[in-house]
Amino acid sequence: QVQLVESGGGLVQAGGSLRLSCVATGSILTIHAMGWYRQAPGKQRELVATITSNSRTNYADSVKGRFTISRDSAKNTVYLQMNSLKPEDTAVYYCDVDVTTSTYTYLKITGQGTLLTVSS
Repeated sequence: QVQLVESGGGLVQAGGSLRLSCVATGSILTIHAMGWYRQAPGKQRELVATITSNSRTNYADSVKGRFTISRDSAKNTVYLQMNSLKPEDTAVYYCDVDVTTSTYTYLKITGQGTLLTVSS
């Protein structure tokens, strides 16, 4: 079993900063790509940022220059540093991880989500 535990969401004023964390736990052999997605009320889930096992990153145009994704492979953790937050960043943020388990099973796992609310 592999689980993701997200943390760091909350209420922040526009222009502020926040950091999300996501820890993968369980019978993990290898973590491949990690990423963050978000879903705003009434909208479809969208990609925010991804990071590969060799730390190549990819960002949605809407967050480029404001958000930074990083990972600590020793801790099985992915972070999302969010700066210059805007009200339109308000959404539930989901961590998404591709893993190979100790039984050599490939899984794509999504966390339970953490809510970010940016007030104007």
